[in-house]
Amino acid sequence: MDDSKKMGALPDDEDLSKIVQAFKVFGDNTRIKILWSLADEQLCVYDIARAVGMSQSAVSHQLRILRQARLVKVRREGKNNYYSLDDEHIQRIIEQVVIHVREE
Repeated sequence: MDDSKKMGALPDDEDLSKIVQAFKVFGDNTRIKILWSLADEQLCVYDIARAVGMSQSAVSHQLRILRQARLVKVRREGKNNYYSLDDEHIQRIIEQVVIHVREE
């Protein structure tokens, strides 16, 4: 393997556990749809629900999981909460997986 592609030492058990948890959160169609809808703009629960074709309560439940995993963040403006990806890494992870699955 090319030295520039080596990942280094195996992560410790605590980091491994966090990595596994992150992949579990990513491993859900609904959560991927929500993350995808937040890739380009901040949205409120109503707009996310409309974009992914789900009820607001179902979306709120998934957003809670995504927030706990630090994949999305929330910004309060008046009575409304606006959600966005926590940082650019989240979008890059999704983009890289899309590239991978579309390869022949």
